[in-house]
Amino acid sequence: MRRVPTAELLDSDAGTSAEIAASLSDLEFFNRCFGGVATTESMLAHVAASLARSSLSFLEVASGSGYVADATQRRLEKRGIQLEITLSDRSRLHLKNGNRAVAADAMALPFHNCSFDVVSCNLFAHHLAPSELQRFADEALRVCRVAVLINDLIRHPLHLALVYAGMPLYRSRITRHDAPVSVRQAYTPEEMRELLLHTAAGRVEIYHYYLFRMGVIVWKANNS
Repeated sequence: MRRVPTAELLDSDAGTSAEIAASLSDLEFFNRCFGGVATTESMLAHVAASLARSSLSFLEVASGSGYVADATQRRLEKRGIQLEITLSDRSRLHLKNGNRAVAADAMALPFHNCSFDVVSCNLFAHHLAPSELQRFADEALRVCRVAVLINDLIRHPLHLALVYAGMPLYRSRITRHDAPVSVRQAYTPEEMRELLLHTAAGRVEIYHYYLFRMGVIVWKANNS
């Protein structure tokens, strides 16, 4: 199944305010029920254990409302790990009050070098062309002190079939367009590893999670 890059409607907020809100709610549902939150939680717990740390500063890029970061924070608190959250999204309209939040371009993050322990993104990498993904990884590595986390879909024919089977669950026409498009333009773990090996990464670890999710830990060179 070859990768097919296609514009997603939510990328340009191509819909009414009600349709956009419904699509963001759909994304929260996917992340809550189909591995999104669990994947980020698992990777952050692994990073904390590797550092023998009980607290991490955390930047979530392309965060939307910040649901994944907030849900992950609550789960990690139960495991004795504190997460200090900053959110960043291209659209100020997607951001909600409650966390430190900055509207910014993911390719030119407005933070100094080594500003956060961890920089993370969820369901963002598949939006990027290969060269853009490498640029983002290098920019995120600049801003982090320890690691970059990539939580994303795995492109696979069965995954695409499941997305179509779930169409009755989607609240927004935006989701009905964007969900299959997302799978078609997602990367395989092998493609992701090959791309990241040509960045400033010190080491790349890729894990498979529930329902065609991949979790990628891109360690900064001095932490490899």
